Amino acid sequence: MDRRQFFTAGVSAIGVMAALRVAGLLPADDSAAAETFAVVKSEADWKAQLGSAAYAVLRRHGTERAGSSPLNAEKRAGRFVCAGCDQPLFAARAKFESGTGWPSFTAPLPDSVGTRTDSGFGMDRTEVHCRRCGGHLGHVFTDGPAPTGLRYCMNGVALRFEPA
Repeated sequence: MDRRQFFTAGVSAIGVMAALRVAGLLPADDSAAAETFAVVKSEADWKAQLGSAAYAVLRRHGTERAGSSPLNAEKRAGRFVCAGCDQPLFAARAKFESGTGWPSFTAPLPDSVGTRTDSGFGMDRTEVHCRRCGGHLGHVFTDGPAPTGLRYCMNGVALRFEPA
């Protein structure tokens, strides 16, 4: 097997695992189970409230397709809130164009998000979740612009925009 075949096989395996997790055929990371949240609902209630795409991301730790969120183009003043519980998460002024295809921010609002290590898919990343309901929002990376140097790379389907 040459490098190209090895790489292609690895990427394919990761894609299959992600699809199975989003479809609910693989268990979601349950590291949040030890945390308690102010907003708690049954899985049936979350599914009914969120719809399939938001449920797959917020409750099953899925990822939306890059470039698919209308929030990528959002430039108005306002704030971004959790699609699951309306917790204010990011000020619009913290949003920037990262070129990744997902809404990206330099910093969250104070006390709005929590983080934990996500060791899925053979790598360690820092997962970001809503502090109020525990919904998976995305990940934070250390390749962002000033002033923080951070890139909060969020799934648009996990957010809702409230204009000022």
